[in-house]
Amino acid sequence: MPKTQITSPKIRQPSGHFSHATVAAARGRLLFISGMTARRADGSIAGIGDIEAQTRQVCDNVKAAVEAAGGSMDDICRVDVYVRNMEHFDQIHKVRREYFRAPAPASTMVEVCKMTSPDYLIEMNAIAVIGD
Repeated sequence: MPKTQITSPKIRQPSGHFSHATVAAARGRLLFISGMTARRADGSIAGIGDIEAQTRQVCDNVKAAVEAAGGSMDDICRVDVYVRNMEHFDQIHKVRREYFRAPAPASTMVEVCKMTSPDYLIEMNAIAVIGD
C-alpha cells in the first residue's frame, strides 16, 4: 500500500529514521502487530547484551508477521519502540534503515525500566495497511 511522508516546516526534522506523520490510502486491510522482542522462533533470545543484534531480530520478527499477512515492510505506517536504554537510539536507527525504506513509518520511542525478560533491550509493535 503506497504511503506518503508528511512534513511541516513548523516541526523540527526527525533526528532518527522515522516520519513525523505518514498517510496511507484508507483502502486495504489494517494489520496490528503485537510487541515483537528479540526472541527467535526456537525460543532463544538473539543478541543478549547487543542492541544491534536484538534490533535486527525484532525487525525480522515484525517482517515475518507482516509478510504472513500478505504485506511487506513498506506497508508499515507506524511503529512504537520500547527500549531499556535511550543511549542506543543511534544504533537502533542504524538497523532500522536496513528494514524501513523511505518514507519511513511514523514512530514513537520510549525508554522503559522493565520488559518481560531482563535480557530484552528492545520491543517494537507496528501498524500496517495492506492493499487488496
